[in-house]
This record gives sequence, C-alpha cells and structure tokens, in this order.
Amino acid sequence: MAGSPFIESLRAEIRVRGYSLRTEKTYIFWIKRFILFHGKRHPRDMGPEEIKAFLSWLAVSRHVAVNTQKVALNALVFLYQKVMHRQLGELGFQPARKQRRLPVVLTPEEVFKIINQLSDRNQLVIQMLYGSGLRISECLRLRVQDICFSSLAVTVKDGKGNKDRITLLSKHLVAPLQEMVNLALAVQKTDNEQGLGPSLPDALGRKYPNAFRSPGWMYIFPSSTLCPHPLTGELCRHHLHDTVIRKALQAAVRASDIRKKISCHTFRHSFATHLLQSGCDIRTVQELLGHNDVSTTQIYTHVIGQHFAGTTSPLDRFQLLK
Repeated sequence: MAGSPFIESLRAEIRVRGYSLRTEKTYIFWIKRFILFHGKRHPRDMGPEEIKAFLSWLAVSRHVAVNTQKVALNALVFLYQKVMHRQLGELGFQPARKQRRLPVVLTPEEVFKIINQLSDRNQLVIQMLYGSGLRISECLRLRVQDICFSSLAVTVKDGKGNKDRITLLSKHLVAPLQEMVNLALAVQKTDNEQGLGPSLPDALGRKYPNAFRSPGWMYIFPSSTLCPHPLTGELCRHHLHDTVIRKALQAAVRASDIRKKISCHTFRHSFATHLLQSGCDIRTVQELLGHNDVSTTQIYTHVIGQHFAGTTSPLDRFQLLK
C-alpha cells in the first residue's frame, strides 16, 4: 500500500492544503489502518457504515483513548469530505471512554534534580521545556529569529493546531542560549560554504532562494547530519530529532532515582502547575501554553487542589474537637 497511487494522491492533496508533515503522517496512518481493517477495500467502495464499524472497533476492541479515536475520525472525515467530496452524515459509532487522567507533575526539587543529571545541549532543551512551557517538538523547531533576548520572549511558530504564540524566556537561559545560537550559526556558515543550509518551511526556499543563508532561519538545535528535505528532496540540515533528547532524559531520570513516569511533556505540565501555585492567573497560563479553551488548562487546578477552594478533609475536624 505504501507508495500506491491512491496514497500518493492523498499525500499530494494534504500538502496542497498546507497541512503540517506531522498531520500528513497521522492522517495517512489512520487511513491505511481503516483500509487494512476492511480487508484492503478501496475507500470509494466504502462509506459511513464501514467508518462506524472501524471507529467502534477502536473503542470496544482496542480500548483507545477518546483523543485517539477523534484523530482517526478527523482523518476519515478529511478523506471523504475534503478529498472525495462525500458527506458522511451522522455516523453513530461507539465513542471511546472519556477518561480524565491527571498529568504527572514534578516538584521544583525533582525538576532541578533531573536537570542536574543532564549537561550542555540536552540540559538546555529540558530547561526550555520547563522554563517556557514548550512541547519538545516546539523547542527543537525553534529558529534564531524566534528568540528575543531583550524582551525575554520565545515565539512558537506553527504550534499545535497551526497556531503561533509567544511565551516566556527565563533570564537564566539567556547566556547558554546565546552560546547555543553561536554554535548553530557556525554550523550554518560551514553548510553555506557548500551551498547548503537549514530546511525551510513550505515554499519559502523557492520564493527566497538565498533564505537558507539568513541567520534568522537557522535552527538553534540543528541535527548533527544532513538529510533530504521531506518535501523537496534537496539536501539540507533539519533540527535535532526528539529521540535524542528523550533518550538523554530517560537516562537522567534513572540516575536521579525519581519513581514517576516522566517524559519531555512532564516539564510542560510542571511549568503550568508551578505557575498556578505561585499565584499566576489561569488565563495567562492558558495563553502561555497555547490552549484554545481554558477548560484544558483547568486540569492543572486539579493537580494542585485549587478546585477544592479551601475545603478540608472531614478527618481534620477531629483536631478541632480536642
């Protein structure tokens, strides 16, 4: 199925509409799963009933999370309504169980214990996740022009939901981040001498052929190797792959002997929780995280117990009777 005319035409349609590469991979993954589930039948020979069966199977047999089922639904809606121009109507599938899971959050002491197990670039990345509330993909895609050292601001371009936002930059990271920028620009200079440079978004490279020489477009955390551009095939330097940081983080967690399920995203959760604990307004935290709805941000009030509004355990009342 990989490389089939249908899949390649679908890929082309996604790219024409300007969707991100991550969305492209996700949509194609779920559409392939849908086709395989129905014995490799072509989507044109299927419709609402087959979609309903597939989505219900994900919920009942695979026990996927509600958000996973939603992503699969979005992929199939895109296929049928945007590409094949067929309206699906009411599907009536079995919804996945909506489970509210509280995010794992570290204490400030645990954050610094883990950070101290890291060094150089890996330490700086984790510090950025915690200090600015970034997702790992957002951090590694930062370019030189996205950092404003004078106003201590980080601009996140094309974040989740294709949104831009501005978040905080810790003053403690100014010096190490400037050093990292200088190292990245040195890499860019070497690449430029060979007529190469950083990968560029969308059609920017065609519109501005020399943009790869501009310092502003250089990744702050560049990959150590060159690779073909995923869209154009031209040789370029992409940003560091997230698996490099994830592996370094897991080693640091083991060394710190903290027995929590910790990932790169844990530091974003900790950023939000610690801001709320310090008295920061929830709307401000919402903006810094880039959440569309404040209800998404409110999960952190449950982590710190703010939703109790001062309520005490009934057992504590026995203290008053003594």
